[in-house]
Amino acid sequence: MEKKYEKKYIPVARMLRKNMTKEERHLWYDFLSTYPIHFKKQKLLGKYVVDFYCARAKLVVELDGSQHESDDGRFFDERRTEYLEQFGIKVIRFKNIQVREKFHSVCKRIDEEVMQALSSQLK
Repeated sequence: MEKKYEKKYIPVARMLRKNMTKEERHLWYDFLSTYPIHFKKQKLLGKYVVDFYCARAKLVVELDGSQHESDDGRFFDERRTEYLEQFGIKVIRFKNIQVREKFHSVCKRIDEEVMQALSSQLK
């Protein structure tokens, strides 16, 4: 990444960390915070704040509420994903309802993505 992050977005990241959604808190406290490969929550990457980021696996995990279903929301998400992919970062997305109703499947998918990324780094 040409810049680690843009300083003007630091207050936004801090606010988002303090005001995580119920689904973000559930995924963080019940899985990612104790996951053996370190994740950060509400991580500032360039000009974007991502929900969760694992630097070792170059993986972003995004949780999508209803605002992501609008045309503007989808457009913003596509631009952010394209930006992150330029730096070899993979983005996976889950709808909030998946976290609520299929939590173990979400956790399993995240684990599979991390393990796949780490194993491909060894090759």
